[in-house]
Amino acid sequence: MKDTPWLSEAEMGAWMAYLTASHMLERRIEEQLKADSGLTHAQYEILAKLSAAPGRRMRMTELARRAVVSKSGLTYQVGRLEKRGLVERAACPSDERGVLAVLTDQGMRCLEKTAPGHVAVVRAFLIDRLTPEELAGMTRIMSRAAAAMASPSEAGPADTRDTAGTAGT
Repeated sequence: MKDTPWLSEAEMGAWMAYLTASHMLERRIEEQLKADSGLTHAQYEILAKLSAAPGRRMRMTELARRAVVSKSGLTYQVGRLEKRGLVERAACPSDERGVLAVLTDQGMRCLEKTAPGHVAVVRAFLIDRLTPEELAGMTRIMSRAAAAMASPSEAGPADTRDTAGTAGT
């Protein structure tokens, strides 16, 4: 698009630093989770969200929203967690069409075993590298970005690709 305001050198530097750091941190987290429990990061997040829910249960649609995954992606991951005995599905008592994901006792034990290593990786490669001021700034920045993406009124351009294929992020 000819009217697209391309990134300045400073903006590109910030974007590339974010991409590199986020990909590298995700890789470290995946390595730790696989080694400690055979879980993927997505599966760990599902277990963590369920552990914090009342009765360790949540409607699948709400869990998908909170875990920031598609309904089909959640269905797939919950199926894999079910096979391992970490999660069960149950009928929703208030809505016959609704399905609940329920964290089993085995799933809670797996989460409790895995969480210390997960927190250690997040601390070692991100949290402990920031000053309290930087941490507060990061929280503000990421919260603002998440809010913009969650709000339908903040929708970005439908198609920001350069049709000539000459630029991009």
